Amino acid sequence: MALLGGGVGGAGNPVGGSFTGPAEALEIIGDHAYAYSGTFEAKTSEQTMMSFTSGNFYTVGTFTFNGPVRLQFATAGAAAAYQISFNGQVVALGNVDTVTSNTPPNQNQLQQVVIPPYTEVKFVCQCEEDTATELMTATYSGRIYRTRD
Repeated sequence: MALLGGGVGGAGNPVGGSFTGPAEALEIIGDHAYAYSGTFEAKTSEQTMMSFTSGNFYTVGTFTFNGPVRLQFATAGAAAAYQISFNGQVVALGNVDTVTSNTPPNQNQLQQVVIPPYTEVKFVCQCEEDTATELMTATYSGRIYRTRD
């Protein structure tokens, strides 16, 4: 878990470094927080795309859920759903439908949230079909605000 300053969790993005890959943990750089899930294959079973615990700060930001998308056949797609929970309690649900390629607004879903201090956050997804060639991703980006202890 990345709770100590610049990029020490997840993929290990040290201060002054560059993107090195997916980071399920919450990365902190200055007053900014982010996490990337990497790619997940479309599956009918629930998959945890991100899981992290916030620190002695609260964060205001946006989760983005993308896909399922098949790069090799851009007109193919499927429906998928996501769930965000805080300390085991569901706080947000959403879905995307990429079946119709001419409907870009349905290919991703944005969810704005305020994450309280010391909160366990879990982002899970599930698709209507199992398709290894259709991929999904999730990201989180936001700003942190430290409280006076």
